[in-house]
Parts: sequence; C-alpha cells; structure tokens
Amino acid sequence: MIPSQIAQQLAVQVWQVEAAIKLLDEGSTVPFIARYRKEATGTLDDTQLRTLEERLGYLRELDQRRIAVLKSIGEQDKLTPELEAAILAADNKTRLEDLYLPFKPKRRTKAQIAIEAGLEPLADLLLSKPQLIPEQEAQGFVNTDANISTIKEALDGAKQILMERFSQAADLLAELREKAWQSARWQVQVIAGQEATGAKFQDYFDFQEAFKSLPSHRALAILRGRNEGVLLAQVVWSEHGHEPFENRVASYWQIRDQGRPGDKWLQEVITWTWRIKLASQLETTLISRLRHAAEESAIQVFAENLKDLLLAAPAGNKVTLGLDPGLRTGVKAVVVDATGKLLAYETIFPHVPRNQWQESIALLSKWVTDYKVALVAIGNGTASRETDRLVKDLQALIGGGAPQRIIVSEAGASVYSASSIAAAEFPDLDVSYRGAVSIARRLQDPLAELVKIDPKAIGVGQYQHDVSQIQLARRLDNVVEDCVNSVGVDLNTASAPLLQHVAGLNKSLAENIVFHRDLHGAFTSRKQLMDVPRLGAKVFEQAAGFLRIRQGDNPLDATAVHPEAYQVVDNMAQRLKLEIGQLLGHAQLTSIQPAQFVADNIGEQAVRDVLAELQKPGRDPRPEFRTAKLTEGVEDIKQLVVGSIMEGTVSNVTNFGAFVDLGVHQDGLVHISAMSNQFVKDPRSLVKAGDIVKVKVLQVDVARKRIGLSMRLTDEPDNGDLGQDQVGQAMPNRSRKDKSKGLAGNKPSPTEGSLAAKLKAAGWKN
Repeated sequence: MIPSQIAQQLAVQVWQVEAAIKLLDEGSTVPFIARYRKEATGTLDDTQLRTLEERLGYLRELDQRRIAVLKSIGEQDKLTPELEAAILAADNKTRLEDLYLPFKPKRRTKAQIAIEAGLEPLADLLLSKPQLIPEQEAQGFVNTDANISTIKEALDGAKQILMERFSQAADLLAELREKAWQSARWQVQVIAGQEATGAKFQDYFDFQEAFKSLPSHRALAILRGRNEGVLLAQVVWSEHGHEPFENRVASYWQIRDQGRPGDKWLQEVITWTWRIKLASQLETTLISRLRHAAEESAIQVFAENLKDLLLAAPAGNKVTLGLDPGLRTGVKAVVVDATGKLLAYETIFPHVPRNQWQESIALLSKWVTDYKVALVAIGNGTASRETDRLVKDLQALIGGGAPQRIIVSEAGASVYSASSIAAAEFPDLDVSYRGAVSIARRLQDPLAELVKIDPKAIGVGQYQHDVSQIQLARRLDNVVEDCVNSVGVDLNTASAPLLQHVAGLNKSLAENIVFHRDLHGAFTSRKQLMDVPRLGAKVFEQAAGFLRIRQGDNPLDATAVHPEAYQVVDNMAQRLKLEIGQLLGHAQLTSIQPAQFVADNIGEQAVRDVLAELQKPGRDPRPEFRTAKLTEGVEDIKQLVVGSIMEGTVSNVTNFGAFVDLGVHQDGLVHISAMSNQFVKDPRSLVKAGDIVKVKVLQVDVARKRIGLSMRLTDEPDNGDLGQDQVGQAMPNRSRKDKSKGLAGNKPSPTEGSLAAKLKAAGWKN
C-alpha cells in the first residue's frame, strides 16, 4: 500500500519505489542511490528520493498510529466493520484522527456526563423525530438520582450530547475544513495602543486576504504580529458569515426547519455547536494549515537559497588575503595558502580614527609579494567599501600582476569564529582573526567552508525563526549532504566537518579519517579507507565514490567512478589498448557501446554514467567564478542615485522577489513584478543566490534603509512610498557584523508597494 501511494505522488512506477525503499532500509543513502543505483530505481533523482524518503517516514508513522487506533477502539468493543474499513483507508493523519475522535479517551465532558445520566435516548429521539415537543419528551427523563432535576436540565444534557456528536463527524469535519479554506479570509487589525510598538507591522494594521491565497511571508508576518501582541487576526468565514457552515451541519444531519415543534430546538443545538465547538476547532485547523503551508514554503525557499550558495563558483586553490573590515577596531588581515592553511595575520588601522592608510598598504604589499597572493577577499560588513578602496590603491601600487579583489559575504563568520570547529582548527588564534580566515576560505571554496557553519546562521532564509526548527534542520542537512556529494570531496585535504556530510559518513567517522590521515600521511588509494577504525564495507560502499584522491595510485580514485565499476573501466582500457591514465578524457571513449560492458552488478545505465565520467573526469558541477563590478564611489545608501543602473550580486531569493547586494551595506529588493516583462510565477526561474545581475535603482528610502530595484532597465523611477514587500526590509542591514540575528525575512512583508500597484493598475496580473 505504501509503495503505491508514494508512486502515485511521484508519478513513477511502483517497482521503482519498492526498489528505493529496499535500498534505504538496507542503509543506503540518498546520494548513493541517486548516483550509483540508477539501474535499480529506474533513474530516480535525488529530489524524488528525498520526497520518497520523507513520505515513507510519514506513511510508516501513519501505519503505526493506525494500529494503535484500531487497538484502542477494539478494546472499547466499538470497532464495527465499517469503521475498521474507514480507518484502514485513511490516507493522512488528519483523517485518521477525525475517525478516532469520538472514541479517543479524554476527560469527562458534559456530553459524557449527560450520557451517564441516561439522556442519550432523549437526544436520539429529538433528532430522529422533530415532530415531537422537546419539553414534553424531556419530562420523562427528569431523574433527581442522576442530578437531572428539571426539564431544562434534561434538554441541556441532550443538547450537549448532540453538540459533541455533530462536532465529531469525520466526513463533515473534512468537508467543513475544505469549505473554510476555500471561502474564509483573515481580517487583521492593530491592537489599540500598539501602533508605535508594532510599527514594523504597520502594513497589517488594516489588512484582509483569503487564506487560500495568502503568501507564506505575509502569513508568517501576521502570525508573528499576533504572537507579539501587536495584531488582532479574526476569521471572516464567508461573504455570508458563518451561516453557510451552520446550514451544512443542518443538512448533513438532515435537520430542516419545517415549523415542527423540535425544529427550533435542533436549530439552537446547531447554533451552539458552531459557537462552542466547530468555530474554534475550524479556526485552529485553518490557521494550522496556513502555518504548515507557509512554513513549508519558507523552508523550501531557505533550502533552495542554501543550495545555490553552497554550489556557488569557487575561486580556486589560490593564495588568498582575507580582510575582515572594521573602523575603530581595525581591519583583521590574514593570508591563507592554496589549501586554506594560515600563513600570516595582523590587524591594520587604515580608517578613522587612526587613518594609517599608507602603513596598511605597505604591510599588505609586502604580504602580496612574500606570499604571492592571487586573491583578496573583503568581508561585506562595516567599512567594507572603505577597505575595498584601500585594496584598490594597493592594486594601483603593485600594477601588473596585482591580486584580484572581491567583496565576500561574511554572514555567519562570527558564528564560525566562536565555534568549537574554529577552536579546534586554531586553538591559539584570537577569535577576531578566525572570521577573516573564514572569509578568505569561503572565496576559495564556498562549499568546503560554509559546511562548518550552522546553515541557519548563513542568512538566506525567510522567517526562519518562525518555522519548525526540527523540519528546517532536517531539510537543510539534506541540502548540505546533496551539495557535498554532488561536488565530491578531496580525501586528503577535506576537514572533518566537510567529510561528515559525505554519504555514509558521520562526525565520528570523519574525525577518524582525519586522525588516520594525520597519523599515517595522505591516502594514496581509496582501499586504504578500510584501514580507518569503524569504517566497514557498507560505509565504504556508500562513501568511496564521493571521495577523491589526486595523484593517487589509481587515476580512477580522482574521479566519480565507483570502485565497484573499476573492472568495467579496466575492460574498456583493454579493448582500446590504453592505460587507465590515458583512457581518461580520450576521444576513443565515444566509440564504446555501453551494452558490451554490462556485468552482473553493473547495468547499462551504470556503464553510461561511467563513460560520461571518464569523458570529463572530476568535472565540478559548479559554475565558473565571476564577480559583480560594484559602482565606484557608491558605498552607502545615501550615495545611491535614483534611475542609475548598477551591477550587484543576488544575495537571497524569496517568493516575492530577489534581494541584491549593491555594496552599500543594505540589500535592495527586485519585486517579482519588476523582474521581467513576462509573467513570473517563481523568482527562482530567473535568478538564484550568487547570480550577477544588472538593476535599475527605482526608489531609495534612506530613513528606513530600503531600496527598490528593477531588472527591467527601461522602467522609470517610482517616487511613491515603499511597501515592505517592495524593499529590503526583509534583509538585514549589511553593517551588522553577523547576519545570524537578522536573517532574511525576519521582519514582516505585506501586500503591495506603489510599484506593484501601478503595474496591477496597468493590467499586470502577477
């Protein structure tokens, strides 16, 4: 049953899902299955496998809960064949809990007390025969021994019984939930007296939007405003209020007002059922569904941005000068070699108040000469553009052969500096210099350095503190694992934090590998991994293909060819009369027919993958390195000129647009409506984090530190007010040293800014 459900969701064959489940249960990882078991799964990719893995866990939990529910109802002797069939057919946890609700052990309710008092027959009678007079029928149920002393108490007890029954009908509940989702709107207002305190939520002080169309960033902003006691959010159930819902409850229970004596009483029961039970129950589930959808969207945005950041182009193995800018405290300067090893460090004071400009240039010039520095990485925090000018003067002094200067995001650098990983790497180095080292290394290889930092501290999320931290952490861990394995890891230079993300490895095994490497020297063969303590055959199978050994005993160890396929490559080399080393990248590989090299454990698809790797061995899937050319003389938001065209780097992509770093310490926003002349459903279809883009400055609000941009360079500047969806409110001020406390989307973003309003007025439907 589970494989067929997953297969339907993924739109694949059941046998593919069954094969993947078998591999997962045997301990295989998603990266390993995606790359080396394509034959078995029918080429399911890593995205499909991640979804499969997640759904598998959910459905297995559902089955466990199903067993517990059946057992509980069975022990109550209330499990009918019809109920059992419905429980077995329940395809989600909500449906299962709806079916279990009437039988779920709970504290004694008023309805249960009424049943114990013998009033259930009265409730059944009045429901089935509304032609009866309720007061007359209730007379026969007055029983002082059961604390039913009056007719009113008897009718109240019957009402409680029916209210509970009406509010626990599984099919009706499901229908009402969907009806609410389709018709309800959220009406939001500011709580009196909170206008000043909650100024950041001002765009929601008088706001209303349908639940089903409420974007994730707005939903999370409203939820945050509610939690902070600034906003009051109420449900408007439909154009006709809650009447359609009461009418549906009545029709479900076949209650009609035909002027009979019991009709009015039954209608009152329905009204009370709505007020006391259904309204609050539906509001809770409605907001829960909205929150779940918003969180899922926000987590997805974070995951996609993190992937783009981790797979950003590396500058390469070059000697790099890292500068962590500062004013009063000085600029922390370090030099790392091509492998990231620290060579030198010093603090220089080129800026106010010391103004040691020439002395700073002299030291940096000496370092460039002594260490043959090829790159200069400048952190993008406080004084970054001033430090950029310093390096520009350095380049002019050196002339030809001067190192290339690049401004690098330092988000999370201070988190790394104070981490146990940094302390282990540099036990005797001051914390302030560790950040500069991280800045230099992340230019050389973003992936290798950023894996040392908690992904949540990197700063590419959207309302990340408002979502499920467990789900967020799991998704981000999966992203890191997939990125690391798609690129591959140099076994002889990788740090333990990087190695632990390789398929099959964990923190303990990664540390064992590094310890073995330090003790016995560099690995010369993948086979030597088997000498590492606690690294067995299964782990070797999972990890070996993702680990690279340059200049090792076997040229194949530097490629993504798995050791299990080495014999196939040997056969190819013999067929072409070439050595293995000569085979890599050789033109004759195109003449090989994959079907001729199929073996017992290697199918045709696997052979095709081997050939593709041999033709371009060790290919890095990351793009070519390039940087934005920041506008000279524009180093602060006050210096921006409305109407000017500038180049910048996309720092974050959200559902409502893309943020662009122009080098002025505050990212600007290209709203989704200003990204293209064509309809744009998803900003990521046009840009991703790390992309270099040209934008026009349309709006600048210095006081609120907001910048409105357009990727449509023919757009005219807009002098209207900047709504929060339109500007950089969702991105942190770049003067902050550490972005982990002010991550993207941590401030609310509302509906429309003037640019979007103008576009809609002109017929834009985005």
